[in-house]
Amino acid sequence: MEAKARYEERPWLQFYLPGVPPDVNIPERSVVEAFNEATDKWRDKTALVFYGRKMSYRELRDETDRFASALSALGVKKGDRVALLLLNSPQFIIAYFGALKVGATLTAISPVYVSPEIKHQIEDSGARVIVCQDILYDHVEKAGVELDSVILTSIAEYLPRMKKLLGQSVLRAVYQKMSAPPTEIFAREGFYQFQELIKKYPPTPPEIEFNVREDLVTLPYTGGTTGLPKGAMISHYNIIAAQHIAQITWGDVVEPGKEVVLAYLPFYHIYGQSIVMLGGLSQGYTLVIFTTPDLDDILNAIESYRASIIYSVPALYEVLRDYARTDRINWKRIKVLVSGADALLEDTARGWEKRTGVKIHEGWGMTETTSIGIVSPYGRPKIGSFGVPQPSTIAGIVNPDGDEFLPIGETGELVVRGPQVTSGYWKKPEETEKMLATIGGETWLRTGDLAKMDEEGYFYFYDRKRDLIKYKGLAVFAREVEEVLTGHPQIKEAGVIGVPDPDVGENVKAVVVLETEARGKLLEDDIISYCQERLAHYKVPKIIEFRGEVPKTDVGKVSRRELREEEEV
Repeated sequence: MEAKARYEERPWLQFYLPGVPPDVNIPERSVVEAFNEATDKWRDKTALVFYGRKMSYRELRDETDRFASALSALGVKKGDRVALLLLNSPQFIIAYFGALKVGATLTAISPVYVSPEIKHQIEDSGARVIVCQDILYDHVEKAGVELDSVILTSIAEYLPRMKKLLGQSVLRAVYQKMSAPPTEIFAREGFYQFQELIKKYPPTPPEIEFNVREDLVTLPYTGGTTGLPKGAMISHYNIIAAQHIAQITWGDVVEPGKEVVLAYLPFYHIYGQSIVMLGGLSQGYTLVIFTTPDLDDILNAIESYRASIIYSVPALYEVLRDYARTDRINWKRIKVLVSGADALLEDTARGWEKRTGVKIHEGWGMTETTSIGIVSPYGRPKIGSFGVPQPSTIAGIVNPDGDEFLPIGETGELVVRGPQVTSGYWKKPEETEKMLATIGGETWLRTGDLAKMDEEGYFYFYDRKRDLIKYKGLAVFAREVEEVLTGHPQIKEAGVIGVPDPDVGENVKAVVVLETEARGKLLEDDIISYCQERLAHYKVPKIIEFRGEVPKTDVGKVSRRELREEEEV
């Protein structure tokens, strides 16, 4: 049988929960309509909990409508771009939906970005209005960008009265060099206070007609591993598709209007934005919001609010696995426990199950797929696999350097198609053409991920194409070496990259973080010997560097890009 046909047969369908269809009927409606429907249906239910402060769906709708009226009065209209530089907070959600209600497109900026990165995203997206955390505004000022309106907000505005001072002190600890601008700044033209706008304007947003297939909800920017970051164009249709696919994947396990979700994944990131924030609110869930993922706060919230859904990242599961208070939680009471945004190490998955008695459901998604694509079938995850394609999603493996599909079991580039896939990159037609390939008459997203599929339709991640190391023409997967290294009881973390060498192409280099008690005792030769027993000779690191920590992305991944850039300096 032709290789492509084997993937399109979808062998994974046999593992869907009873009643879950192969394909989902995606409604032709806007995200604004979905939000209004949810806030009408669950108006008296708690939508948000922010360090003890509760906000109902009715209150959320009222403040969102008021903010939309304010933006309209400031001249924001359909098609404009509005930038958000905000921590996880009620303000992020109010500003997000408020901007959508005037027909604008959001572009959310990472709170850890510095001025040049902020400048690129604002100028590339064409945003002329920004809603900004007051303590982060200094970076915007130094970026020197032209803006029509700057709306500043304090984290304390939505904290309970007793926690306002505590909240400010927590942020000062995280953002030590940051401080809010003086109140005199509001005397400048184009500067506004978030709360003052909410109070000033009525809850009467303009009526906007949407073309849901073409009008954009958000422009999330990719990590910029090759060149500057690019904005993925995510439409109303993409978001609605992602919401419906995510909801139906879990069948009757989760119930609209009845779940409580921990919302500590950053909202600016597509994972936290699409799955947690947009997906949760569309289903009437209660979001327990954290600005920073403090372990004790998270564990306390699981108990206090009886959390039923947790979306997280491998790094947090790894820390919680060894955390003393983890045993105090009845993890079996949580309905859905998902790991995404990075590959889940087998050691972490096995250790977690041994410690808690529950399995982690691993998932895969990208900015370009609105964070939806592949996830472990409910109750049947396989260690080492990130799962099977979700409803309405087809995935396959192709030659990384060509278009032909590879037989099942062979490693190649993962390609996907489905209603959640972006139409392309903002103002980057050449980059779009590289990403969206026509193969066999169908348009597929070339993910850049190297993976394989087994006979049952489970997919296994190996590495990013850009992270593949070539030693004397032989392929070395950085992740495979990292898994071996972190399997050592005295190695806490590891990052692996290829270092150019004219004689062999690339040497394998490992940046290693040791457990405290092993520092100065576990030597380079010890690590190399350990790897030689577990890896083919060409995969064994030739260079070992000890560090106190490895650089990470905002969602806890080891940043191999930063490690490579350090080698280039």
